[in-house]
Amino acid sequence: MDEKQQVEALKGVSFELERGEMLAIMGTSGSGKSTLLNILAALDKPDAGEILVEGVHDPQMFIEPHATQYRARNIGFVFQSFNLLEDLTAEENIALPLILQGYTADSMKEQLDWTLGFLKLKKWRDHLPSHLSGGQQQRVAIGRALIADPPIILADEPTGNLDYNTSTDVLKVLVATKERLNQSIIMVTHDPGVAAYADRILFFHDGHIVDQYVCTKTADDMANILGIFKKLLEGAA
Repeated sequence: MDEKQQVEALKGVSFELERGEMLAIMGTSGSGKSTLLNILAALDKPDAGEILVEGVHDPQMFIEPHATQYRARNIGFVFQSFNLLEDLTAEENIALPLILQGYTADSMKEQLDWTLGFLKLKKWRDHLPSHLSGGQQQRVAIGRALIADPPIILADEPTGNLDYNTSTDVLKVLVATKERLNQSIIMVTHDPGVAAYADRILFFHDGHIVDQYVCTKTADDMANILGIFKKLLEGAA
């Protein structure tokens, strides 16, 4: 009988995320990007190492029910597939994290109104996801991620199902989120054009951070990001 082969998804990965920073993660297939997000969200437990949030390490963060409490306090999620509840309106989907924390309708009204206004969704607050465009659905997902004011938002290919114009709109919303609310964002993407919206990019290969790039917000960014990513792909071939 064949023995199961152990795979190291991440090896010695260490980095800091500044408050209000948007960090993009790019890498080859199987380089550990998704594993990283799962560990940061306390969905997967690493074999070794520590995660510090605002300088504090919680030794119970991977143990339920503490893991769920950790996510509720610290993490907002934005997925490629939106993951909205089809039977809830846009407003109800956004409010869901507060409802799960025991907020009443009155206690969340001001926060919910502000979020709907910030995301330009007030006119669609009573619409079901099936009656919203892809971009509107992703803005609802962003609203759900930020409504409880977590310090960190994890975005996994947030524009993967969107066209160019809609992707640009969603990325501008994410940038506005970090600038207005000082939330930190870690965004996994395979698209250099998407990564260029970040402040900094980490490049992953075979479970390691092999390079990084600090975006200058000039026309040079795209060429530089493409150059690094091309070398990464050539090295993996």
